[in-house]
Amino acid sequence: MKQAILLPVVILAAIMELIDTSIVNVAISHMSGNLGATLEDTSWVITSYAIANVIIIPLTSFLSTKLGRRNYYIGSVIAFTFFSFMCGQASGIWMLVAFRFLQGIGGGALLSVSQVIVFELFPKEKQNVASALFGIGVFVGPTIGPTLGGFITEYYSWPWIFYINIPIGIIVAFACYVLLDEPPVKQAPKKIDWTGILLLAIGISALQTVLERGETEDWFETPYITWLSVIAAFGIALFIWWELRIAHPVVNLRVLKSRNLSIAAVLTFVSGLGIFSSVFLTPVFAQRLLGFTPTQTGLLLLPGSLVAIGGLIITARLLQRGLSPVYLITAGMFLFVLFTWQMSGLNLAAGATDISVPLIWRGVGLAVATVPLTTLAVSGLAPGDIPQGAALNNMMRQLGGSFGIAIINTYVTNRNAVHRTDLVSNLNVNNPLVSNRLSGYTHYFLLKGAAAPEAHHKALKLLDGIVVKQTTLLSFSDAFLLLGIIFLLTLPLLLIASSRKKTAVKIAVMDH
Repeated sequence: MKQAILLPVVILAAIMELIDTSIVNVAISHMSGNLGATLEDTSWVITSYAIANVIIIPLTSFLSTKLGRRNYYIGSVIAFTFFSFMCGQASGIWMLVAFRFLQGIGGGALLSVSQVIVFELFPKEKQNVASALFGIGVFVGPTIGPTLGGFITEYYSWPWIFYINIPIGIIVAFACYVLLDEPPVKQAPKKIDWTGILLLAIGISALQTVLERGETEDWFETPYITWLSVIAAFGIALFIWWELRIAHPVVNLRVLKSRNLSIAAVLTFVSGLGIFSSVFLTPVFAQRLLGFTPTQTGLLLLPGSLVAIGGLIITARLLQRGLSPVYLITAGMFLFVLFTWQMSGLNLAAGATDISVPLIWRGVGLAVATVPLTTLAVSGLAPGDIPQGAALNNMMRQLGGSFGIAIINTYVTNRNAVHRTDLVSNLNVNNPLVSNRLSGYTHYFLLKGAAAPEAHHKALKLLDGIVVKQTTLLSFSDAFLLLGIIFLLTLPLLLIASSRKKTAVKIAVMDH
């Protein structure tokens, strides 16, 4: 009975945290207008949450040990819920940014600690089922965020994006207060590694800011981006050196000696890149090029999410029956590549079905890869090291998402410039096709009552609009192809795992 209640409660907490990574994206314009802020300033609402998440996630294992997992988890749920309410109450942009940062600090435990609790609720022989159930939250959360955000923004108001967390947070906090116990393997509190915490906060926050703001600020053309890049490099390098040097580090990087965890961490990084980048690209593609509303765009992602839930459960069963995780991860990655290939072939006449079908391949592919990756990450670790391994793996997913969005955003911008130059170079008035098209547009506006100079100007503007749309389409096609190439380039890592089946892969099934 306890498991039946606690399991969905902690998974719900993880879904809630992950939904908040993407639910705000579709409401940025509304927030900007309502708070009297620029879009540039309002985008810090997304950036601040991401920075807080990436800082706190690797610290969750340490904080659980120091404060007691039960106290830390329930306290984090309460903090997340309270600051969700405060976000909705914010009267200024920088007040909202500050509350979002604090909300992200509370949300860190809702991901990593939830995963550990889910694993503990299952016996070793059913750990793959635990991976599948937690994978539902990992995959579905960022995917349904835009759907939910679009619906709320269109039919209500942006503060309700945050207010919906309040009843869920209260339920989760109360259920955990009644049902959650301390872990069976409890480590003694250690001396606080203040130096490690400081270096981690400096390095990761600088890196995350560079990734989130680099494209907007024209990268290294802006002095503060250059300085933050240097700070991030030195901060992270010093953090790694310090953590490997001391006896009781705040983040035990020594767990990466596990080949399973190291391979899984890299693949999880790429998986996060795929999850978050595709969620970023698809809504923009649908709304900007095809004219879909936020709600219609969100509904496009829904079928793939629902199919993915079934894929997660089936994958867990296949792992229990002894199928190698390498085969499943390979199949999942190829299905994601199929998604990127189909999306890259779409044109401006594409409809909802043309997008929702590839999104089903995306959903199934990422779902098939998620369960074995999650299992592989914690396999081979001692029970006391599982929280640290889970935290590091989750951090890699979040970093993958940040890197992915930064890379894709920059790539789309660069390709946009290249394609526009190519298309404009072919717009020669001596070209009969161009001349006829321009003449037809001008005649159309003349029939609408415009004077000859005005009709010609409107015709040129319409032609430029077509160029902009075609340029954007080609740029997005290139971006989807780039995602597919990144996944294909990662496949050789699976050869390393498969060459050590008995130690690196089968452990993922046998130990759990």
